Amino acid sequence: MNTTIVNMKSPILQVALDILDLSRAYAIADEAIAGGADWIEIGTPLIKSEGMSAVREIQKHHPDTTIIADMKISDTGALEVEMAAKAGAKVVCILADSDDSVIREAVKAADLYGVQLMGDMMNVTDPVARARELEEMGVHIINAHVGIDQQMIGKDSLELLEQLTGAVSIPIAAAGGLDAARAAQAVAHGAAIVIIGGTIIRSADVTRSTREIRSAIDAPVKSTFRKIDRNEEIRQMLTSVSSSNVSDAMHRKGAMSGLTRYAGEGKMIGQAVTVQTFAGDWAKPVEAIDRAQPGDVIVINNSHDRTIAPWGELATLSSQNKGVAGIVIDGAVRDLDDILEMTTPLYATAAVPNAGEPKGFGEINPEIRCCGQKVRPGDWIIGDASGVVVIPKEHAYEISRRAVEGYKTEERLREEIRRGSTLSVVMDLLRWEKR
Repeated sequence: MNTTIVNMKSPILQVALDILDLSRAYAIADEAIAGGADWIEIGTPLIKSEGMSAVREIQKHHPDTTIIADMKISDTGALEVEMAAKAGAKVVCILADSDDSVIREAVKAADLYGVQLMGDMMNVTDPVARARELEEMGVHIINAHVGIDQQMIGKDSLELLEQLTGAVSIPIAAAGGLDAARAAQAVAHGAAIVIIGGTIIRSADVTRSTREIRSAIDAPVKSTFRKIDRNEEIRQMLTSVSSSNVSDAMHRKGAMSGLTRYAGEGKMIGQAVTVQTFAGDWAKPVEAIDRAQPGDVIVINNSHDRTIAPWGELATLSSQNKGVAGIVIDGAVRDLDDILEMTTPLYATAAVPNAGEPKGFGEINPEIRCCGQKVRPGDWIIGDASGVVVIPKEHAYEISRRAVEGYKTEERLREEIRRGSTLSVVMDLLRWEKR
């Protein structure tokens, strides 16, 4: 990979406080500034939750720091800019796809109150044309922003940035799914402002994470990275999360029921090779081992008869030698004395000594029902000590991304609890309970 150091004036690091509670925002802002953040953004969730008091209080707490109000203005441009400016914001964000009349009124108010207006390009159909229109109308900064839900389905803020670089003469910010490496890439490709949310504010050590990004963007390396295969990327993401994180990302859907983990202590991740068999017939389950690729998970439905096992020690040994990631059986397993010593994860709903006969009934890679869930060949399976979850293959990338975001959120909550808080206090449960 050829790389060159890009020499330029130090970029601005903007940290977005995309949380709900002002009480938590103080510490995160303090730690981010200690780590080298230049600007602090009062994110849209915090503004919607706390109102202009969030802007006012953080500005009062850090009077020498530029405060950004991410208002995402779409109407009453002058009024909302005035509100944010009077609360202490120096930069106010407006949606670029707002009507031109809204943009013009916001620009007038920004000029009147001496603040800058940042145009958020999220959801804009023709970003280059619209960015030029915004510049002509007097907007001060263009934000190449890909929103969270868009990131979950694979849209990339760096691709948007590349479209906008050179299209306008005003500064360009980059936002959406940036970590240290991608933030450095953003600067190398023309971003004057790098906006970071989750990578910093969800970190257990906000100051350290901010310093890492500060160092990366102060000496950016322009390079072209290998495009990761989508399935490889899904597997990497699932490796970093738990089945519980995945269940949360799926809104408590996809979890199998009635399973016991009989072997293996590690995490089970892979795409499903499905097997339908009957009455303990072990021919198709064993033949599926030869059909499976290393890293696959064999998922067997033998739920009609749990008194006869379609799987045992020799099949498990064969799977382990093949590199199969795990086995899930809606039915019985046998030979546990031997299987318990093996490393390949194995889940089943029962254990019995009885074996079936290899008659060849059933099918490999049909759609099956297993432990209450529909499973198709190629669906992703994740299993750990909490259980097994099925992820539909067509949504696997999005669900994996959302599971990673959930994991990041828990990291910060865990750190605040370690510091002496409790879960109910951190989550402010009394405030958000339904009345």
